[in-house]
Amino acid sequence: MLSASQHVARASRRPVCQASAASCRGFSLFGNDETSRSGPSYLDMQSTTPVDPRVLDSMMPYFHGRFGNPHSRSHAYGWDAEEATERARGQIARLIGADAKEIFFTSGATESNNMAVKGVADFYGGTKKHIVTTQTEHKCVLASCRRLEVEKGWDVTYLPVDTDGLVDLKQLEAAIRPDTALVSVMHINNEIGTTQPVDEIGQICAAKKVFFHTDAAQSVGKVPVDVKKMGVSLMSISAHKMYGPKGIGAVYIRRKPRVRLRAVIDGGGQERGMRSGTLPTPIIVGFGEAAEVCMQEMENDQKHVDRLFHRMKDAITSRLPMIALNGSPSHRYTGNVNLSFACVEGESLLMSLANSTAVSSGSACTSASLEPSYVLRAIGVGEELAHTSLRFGIGRFTTEAEVDRTVDDVVREVTRLRDMSPLWELEMDAMESGGHKQAVTWS
Repeated sequence: MLSASQHVARASRRPVCQASAASCRGFSLFGNDETSRSGPSYLDMQSTTPVDPRVLDSMMPYFHGRFGNPHSRSHAYGWDAEEATERARGQIARLIGADAKEIFFTSGATESNNMAVKGVADFYGGTKKHIVTTQTEHKCVLASCRRLEVEKGWDVTYLPVDTDGLVDLKQLEAAIRPDTALVSVMHINNEIGTTQPVDEIGQICAAKKVFFHTDAAQSVGKVPVDVKKMGVSLMSISAHKMYGPKGIGAVYIRRKPRVRLRAVIDGGGQERGMRSGTLPTPIIVGFGEAAEVCMQEMENDQKHVDRLFHRMKDAITSRLPMIALNGSPSHRYTGNVNLSFACVEGESLLMSLANSTAVSSGSACTSASLEPSYVLRAIGVGEELAHTSLRFGIGRFTTEAEVDRTVDDVVREVTRLRDMSPLWELEMDAMESGGHKQAVTWS
């Protein structure tokens, strides 16, 4: 008996364009020849990651020859698409130690975060009215909490963090009240790379009988994640942060003990009523394949990223004075290198590097703002120093050559900008005349 995919293959006589992994390696907007590429080195992996060639291969058939709607239950094209979608759901579930029935597809982590925070609040609003989160969460979590405060009268506690970006567990426990519905704490911070003690937070929430949500967009696929060990009730995931396609994400919703939430998007009742809308089979397949590849490559990826982190940080700090690493030096994901360069205007440095290196000054979601990073301010970085910070993102496809070129470019441009700054001259004079006391009081 033919499977759904075989039925589709037999029925379709259209050519299917399939890219091989070999043909995708080294692909760039600036040309396919890696050795002659003149474009910028890409070190902005917290913003997005390139699609792994194996992921691209897996998606291609579903854009043309196998294009069925997974909700069409009356013919082979629909059966084939549904089969592919459910296979991907299982791959994502295995990556985080969940059951496939606990995975619900969304458009990305922003929607997942909105769905988790607002969905729980809407469902339990009759008996609960309080949420606990931190000051360094992603904007979409903070904005969701703020909307609940303003429009629905919820009370939200925004916990401070220490200078490493870590939440105080005793403060968190003390903040939980009888009417607390949810604690939401990001796993790995997108701006500074700090890793929160999610296992301990999960234990506290379980003991207090409150739901625990974590935004794991920056951790799933990069570090080991086990929803049961972490004790999370809800988890947000994004495909394009783990070498998958943009436009697809997922939210994990625990089945036992059951977490209930009200749907944010209404419609045809897809995703068991949790999230209506036609599922985009091609990118869901890519999401699943990205999860599969991450399971295979995680150990190698971690070693590779850790080695390049130390190569970059050590090289920059050994060649330039007055450089600060933002975030925890020990409790961090090493693919995130957030550095402050004293007496250098961050935007000037960013623009001077634009032709050679793709980096950022913080979250891509707030990159249009001229305000200093609220995450850096929350960990005690002064406004002026916060304006001097850049975030370098290292990942699976980052090379030693890219890191070395970036280090050379950063050293050259920081030196040039400092040489033009009278403030830098004052700082050097202060250091030469007796220590590290800051020569200038910033206003």
